[in-house]
Amino acid sequence: MVCTGDYHHPQARFAGSFGSAYLAFVVPRIILFRLEHTPRTLVEKVDFISAPGSSPPGVYRPGGPVALITSRCLFAFDRARGRFRLESLHPGQTLEEVIAQTGFAFDVPDAVQTTTPPSVETLRLLREVVAPEVAEAYPQFAASVFGATTSRVGA
Repeated sequence: MVCTGDYHHPQARFAGSFGSAYLAFVVPRIILFRLEHTPRTLVEKVDFISAPGSSPPGVYRPGGPVALITSRCLFAFDRARGRFRLESLHPGQTLEEVIAQTGFAFDVPDAVQTTTPPSVETLRLLREVVAPEVAEAYPQFAASVFGATTSRVGA
């Protein structure tokens, strides 16, 4: 998102991630998601930060991340501590797998819950309302997650 060509020898490097630096401060509840949950994608340290999760004391910040959803679990973001806390494991996942496949340290509660599956109505909304909207801007993502295409339902 921030360069073209080889990462270590880019043809062009951009100033940031196209607005995320600003939006991370003003959008009240940012829910991050990442389908691939591996140490390669969920790392301890990044090369650059385009949208920080927390700010130094005295910086006015009404918005920011509240959660990270992956293919393995749900994390909540603790803004005061500037780190993630495991909220629940998706069915079939174990705490040991999540720890092994996460490249950063996170807080673990004494009792880890299992993620509640979405209701029938939530699934309907995702498939019939959200998926066609997402498919217009992100066709490959919508196709891989929802099987959606850019042709709108009822359009």
